[in-house]
Amino acid sequence: MHQTDTIAAIATAAGEGAISIIRISGKDAISITQRIFTGPVQKYTSHTVHYGKILDKEGNTLDSVVLMIMRAPKSYTGEDSIELFCHGGSLITRRVLERVFEAGARAAKPGEFSLRAYLNGKIDLTQAEAVQQLIASKNELALKSAEKQLEGRLSQKILDFQKRLTSLAAILEAWVDFPEEGLEFTTIEELCFDLEAICKEMEHLKNTYHYGQMLHTGISLCLVGSPNVGKSSLMNALLGFDRAIVTEIAGTTRDVLEEDLLLGSLHFRLIDTAGIRDTEEIVEQEGIRRSKKMMKEADVVLLLLDSSRPLSIKDEELLTFANPNKTILVLNKKDLKQEIASLFWPFSVSISAKEKIGIDELIKTIEALVLDKGAPSKEEVTITHLRHKQALDNTISHCQNVIHALKTETSAEFVTSDLRAALNELSSIIGTNVTEDILSSIFSKFCLGK
Repeated sequence: MHQTDTIAAIATAAGEGAISIIRISGKDAISITQRIFTGPVQKYTSHTVHYGKILDKEGNTLDSVVLMIMRAPKSYTGEDSIELFCHGGSLITRRVLERVFEAGARAAKPGEFSLRAYLNGKIDLTQAEAVQQLIASKNELALKSAEKQLEGRLSQKILDFQKRLTSLAAILEAWVDFPEEGLEFTTIEELCFDLEAICKEMEHLKNTYHYGQMLHTGISLCLVGSPNVGKSSLMNALLGFDRAIVTEIAGTTRDVLEEDLLLGSLHFRLIDTAGIRDTEEIVEQEGIRRSKKMMKEADVVLLLLDSSRPLSIKDEELLTFANPNKTILVLNKKDLKQEIASLFWPFSVSISAKEKIGIDELIKTIEALVLDKGAPSKEEVTITHLRHKQALDNTISHCQNVIHALKTETSAEFVTSDLRAALNELSSIIGTNVTEDILSSIFSKFCLGK
C-alpha cells in the first residue's frame, strides 16, 4: 500500500438503500473531487457540507450529491478527506465511484482507511482492531467491550505496564552503566516485589482472553443427551423456528446441527448433537463420536434428561462424563408424569420443550452460568485477540526471568535484556513496535471503505 496515493471506496453496506457514501482520502482528494463536482471544492473550509452534482467526462450529470470536506489533519485518516453522499442504488453508486477513479483516485484495499489512521497517529493498533470488532459485534456486551477498546482503555493499561517496567529497567541500566558508583535507588527485594505485582496484573488481563473471545465469536452452546430426550425440540424452541427434525423415531439427528442464536445479552452458536446410545449403524456412530467431542469442547453444555422416565445407563454415563462447571442439567418433559424428582447439580432447570414451559428460566440459567463464572466486571477491560494474549504471555515470561535472575544474584547485564524484551512485547500490542506482516494480517480482515 502506497500512502502517497489517494484512495476511494464505498463506505456503506452493499445493496439498495436511500443513501450511499463514497469515501476519498489522500493528498489529492480535494483536487480529484474538484474535477468531477460542480461546486468550488478547493475553496470549501474544513468540516462543511455542500450540495452539487457529479459530472461524467462529457459534463453530463451522473447524480446529485451532498459533499462533506475534512481537511488534514482533522479527519479519520489524518489526510484530506471527502465523503460523497449519493443516491443509494448499487448501480448509481458504482458509477460515481468509477468516476472518482477516472479522476485520479485508486481503489482502497480492505482496511486501508484505518491503516492510514494508524500510520498517521490518529489511533493506535488496539483501537484500529476495535473498529472492526465494533462493526462485527453481535450482542450488547461485545459492543461495550469494543467501545472500551476504541476509547483507548486497553492502550492505557498497556502504557501503564510499560511506564512501570521502564522505571525498573532504568534502575537496572544505571547499575550496569555505573557499577563503581554504588548507586542504591532501591533494593533487590523491592524490585522483585514490584515486578511480581506487575506480573499479577498482566496475568489477570491475560485471563480475560477466553471471556473476550466468547463475547465476540459467540459462545458455543451444545445440546447433548440420549435419543428422544427432546434435544431437537429444545433447539427449535430456543430458535423460534423448526430447524431440527422432530420425530418419535430414535436417532433422527445423526450429525451436528449448528445455528447462531441471541439469548438475552449474549450471542451463542447453538449446537444440536446426535443422541448418545449404543448402535451398530456406522453413520450414527460417527454422529455420536462428534457429540462427545462437542461436549468436551463447548463453552456451555445443556445435558437433557427425560424426566418422565427413570435414568438409563447412558444417562448416568453422561452425568459422570459431564463437567459440572459448564453443564446445565435440563430435566425435559415437565408436562408429563415425573419419574425423576430432582438431582443434585450446580445448575439445573425443569422445562417442557414441546410446550415451551420453563424456557425463560433456562435462558436466565444459561446467562448466570456464563456471567457468574469468572466474568470480568462491567468496567473491566478484556482482551479479544490471540496476539494480545501471546504478547502478554511473553511479557510475563520475561519478567519472571528477571525476578529469578535477581533472586539468584545474576549479573545485571543479563537481567536488562529480558526487561527490554518485555517492553518490546508490550509495544507490539499497541503498535509502537510491530512488523509489516502483523499489520497486513490485521487490516486485511477489515471491510472495504473502513
